[in-house]
Amino acid sequence: MAKGSMPVLVGVGQSMSEWGGTNGQDGAPSPLSLAVTASKAAIEDAGIEASAIDTLTFVRIFEDSVRGAKHPHGHNTNLPGTLARDIGAKPARLIYSDVGGQSPQALANEMANRIYEGELDVALVAGSEANRASKGALKNKVEINWADGDDANYEDRGLGGEMLSRAEIKHGLIAPAFFYALFENAIAAREGRTRSGQREAMAKLFHPFSKVASKNDYSQFPVERSEEFLATPSPKNYEFADPFLKWHIAQDAVNQGAAILIMSEEKADELGVAKDKRVYLHGGGEASDDLLSLRPKIDGSWAMDTAISRALEQAGRTSGGIAHFDLYSCFPCAVFSSTAAMGIDPFTDERPLTLTGGLPFFGGPGNNYSMHGLAEMAHKLREEAGAFGLVLANGGWMTKEAVGVWSTTRPDAYKPVAPSAKPTEQVELDPQPNGGTVETYTVVHGRDGPQHGVIFGRTDDGKRFLAIADPAALDRLRQEESPVGARVTTRTEGEVTHFSFA
Repeated sequence: MAKGSMPVLVGVGQSMSEWGGTNGQDGAPSPLSLAVTASKAAIEDAGIEASAIDTLTFVRIFEDSVRGAKHPHGHNTNLPGTLARDIGAKPARLIYSDVGGQSPQALANEMANRIYEGELDVALVAGSEANRASKGALKNKVEINWADGDDANYEDRGLGGEMLSRAEIKHGLIAPAFFYALFENAIAAREGRTRSGQREAMAKLFHPFSKVASKNDYSQFPVERSEEFLATPSPKNYEFADPFLKWHIAQDAVNQGAAILIMSEEKADELGVAKDKRVYLHGGGEASDDLLSLRPKIDGSWAMDTAISRALEQAGRTSGGIAHFDLYSCFPCAVFSSTAAMGIDPFTDERPLTLTGGLPFFGGPGNNYSMHGLAEMAHKLREEAGAFGLVLANGGWMTKEAVGVWSTTRPDAYKPVAPSAKPTEQVELDPQPNGGTVETYTVVHGRDGPQHGVIFGRTDDGKRFLAIADPAALDRLRQEESPVGARVTTRTEGEVTHFSFA
């Protein structure tokens, strides 16, 4: 290990299982088995032995990402250790990542930096989810056993910082789709779109994603879905949180795993890794934002803007010089925000914005989705030597961003990725507002239709407030025309504010 080493990505692997519990226990995957398959594929892709790995990181799974979550099939208490055991590796360092979809690219950035600093030589970064298997087993009353463990010591990075405030929870903002719907409706208002108009825009954006997914062997939902289907409420595409329908949302009922291998160039030479397998990190950027209710910008993402601009600047590229993208696509507004940050028109630019097919169609394997993006990017760049590609990984509600610009072209020197940027501005909240105007909104749906509506509002002196819709106001939120900008009256009871339209 020598300081100043050039890091290089040399191996990638993926796995997927259709198992859903309908035909008994045979073939039931687990997060561990999916990660093992993907990791062995990455090792084989690089043409090395697992014994060369000195650092192994496992991206945190769903069941370990929520405080107090249950483990209905038993708990693997050491995923990094059991993965190392099952692939025949004996790394000196084992890491279990913190929470967030930024993790794959952020860990790639970290491992590259640590290789450059001489701290390690060969790093495997892997992850997986088996929610499809879990849900299928529970639904079909099939017993599967994921319980496992290992005595090896590992670094557990925990859950990370809180992404929900008490005020947000009190006003019913408790799920990712509810937060992202606030972004989506703010974008719709900015663009002058009605509710159906925004659904048409989302459908136009996502139809090409589903087309890519339909041709990807690792897609969990490989079906091309038409713009008409994606824009229209139906029993198979039901309303969830306005303006979102089911297929506008990341689908987590997946069995998918992915892994990458990064090592020093000297080690790659020593191990005989083929030159045409090597993909270099030219630029990286990271940023972390505030709680959503504190952010000045709701029709886009400061963190995305910052992380993308840092990565492109470090790579010495502009968005026009990027041939391939895998942009995080948990919801359309994430893609609208990232393309806006790069000055790309998502409807007219001929470059595909995904290599996998995106989280609603390829699948949304928890914190690990962008590992698949990295794997697909490596394959694409190997096919087109000298081209540049950008991977954007996103965590929270556009809260934590990590970006990498990659190419088979060797940079003259490695430039370490800077620590994550932090915001410097916040909006002041008014816990007892005296009315104001609607800034953005959503309506949450249940099996029996609309359940509740919530807005972000602005008081006349510029403070933000959160408020839940009274019954008549809920009906107004459901109308075709956007309520953004409309005046409301408010009343506050305890910690909860309610509103009616003035």
